[in-house]
Amino acid sequence: MRPMEGMRVIALEHAVAAPLCTRHLADLGADVIKIERPGDGDFARAYDSYVNGICSHFIWLNRGKRSVTLDVKNPDGRAALDRLIAGADVLIQNLAPGAAARLGLGHEALKPANPKLVVCDISGYGESGPFVRKKAYDLLIQAESGLISVTGSPDEPSRVGISIADIATGMYALTAILSALLRRSRTGEGANVKVAMLDALGEWMTYPMLRQAYAGSPPPRLPTNHPAIAPYGAHRTQDGQVIFGLQNEREWVTFCQKVLGRDEVRTDPRFATQHARRENRVALTTLIEDFFTTMPTEQVVALLDRADIANGRLNEPKDVWDHVQFAARDRWRMVNTEAGPVRGLLPPFEFTDQEAMLGDVPSVGQHTDEVLAEIGFSPDRIAAMRGAGAV
Repeated sequence: MRPMEGMRVIALEHAVAAPLCTRHLADLGADVIKIERPGDGDFARAYDSYVNGICSHFIWLNRGKRSVTLDVKNPDGRAALDRLIAGADVLIQNLAPGAAARLGLGHEALKPANPKLVVCDISGYGESGPFVRKKAYDLLIQAESGLISVTGSPDEPSRVGISIADIATGMYALTAILSALLRRSRTGEGANVKVAMLDALGEWMTYPMLRQAYAGSPPPRLPTNHPAIAPYGAHRTQDGQVIFGLQNEREWVTFCQKVLGRDEVRTDPRFATQHARRENRVALTTLIEDFFTTMPTEQVVALLDRADIANGRLNEPKDVWDHVQFAARDRWRMVNTEAGPVRGLLPPFEFTDQEAMLGDVPSVGQHTDEVLAEIGFSPDRIAAMRGAGAV
């Protein structure tokens, strides 16, 4: 039995945060019914057309779901939604601020008809405070949370190159939903869990906040280095660069003796402690690169590996697509889309007794008739709803 088998999830979702959460629930075996607007559906379908004419974001975030188109403001469309929610285990929504409440889709409104329902509300800034009505996109949350201020180069701050605020929020929503379902298995009661994007990145920004609040020292923007640890990051070699890092004094001793072959560096007052190495980062980097640039990258990596010093390569997406580690561990599967099969990675969690479900990516409204029939709507009524624009 798959972990979420038999669970029905109703997703009033768009963009990234909620769809990422529900895609993982689908991978775990849940029946995720994605409610989309008639016509265009989730606006994320139009973000790009990079994968055989289909949006790369949508393929990533929506496999394994069933798509139902409903106009929830139409009486027939709303009746269908209410019937779906009445038989659901989870409702998740990341609609515009206040929209769910205006539609009567808050937990208190839904609880009488389905007291076991777990409702997950995703918002940008929470449901109170001066920012409660502000729209929240990934870039804006990266900025408001301070993440951009610690990312980039010394001369210019930078957005993180993926939708990290949305991803963090989606993963916290997943954790909250699974926790609520675990509690329900013991108490029989549903729950209302809330996840704010600002809170998600606020959690991740705790180290920089603590550092600046108590030491008055904002973390410097170091593109591939660590603000608290040295050496840690990219270092030039004869024909490129290698990324490596040292976590503790034991590794520092090993690095000096087995990689540099210069034990006197270990006791040099400029480098003898983590604090000293951090304060003298430029001099330390110069010393290391003077040695590394006498060798090609492959030789430097072999030297670090022999000394058991953690290291890696600065890969591009195409390198990760062909990564030998994914291939060796058989991590790729084929996922069907309306434009043909595409490659998809198995989810990061792995059960030793079964493989995750990597279902098809649905077209807009692909499962409307199927799902409505399951909840008792006749073919004639479905046809009438379609004629009235309710589906």
